[in-house]
Amino acid sequence: MTPTDLRRRGFQALVDALGYVDAIRFLQQYDPGHGNYTKERHKWLEPLRMDDFLAYVNRQRDQDTSH
Repeated sequence: MTPTDLRRRGFQALVDALGYVDAIRFLQQYDPGHGNYTKERHKWLEPLRMDDFLAYVNRQRDQDTSH
């Protein structure tokens, strides 16, 4: 199956399942995103130290058991 055939059959499957309007609405929701997730993830996680994380978990657990 060629990429064109695959797209055509895939869209037809969406139309069959959702109807034309909702198939289009579904496709409009696609967002490829932007940036470099891997590099950005390292920036988010680098400041997180294990001690800080464990302290947070313990605080949450203590808070949950006190209610």
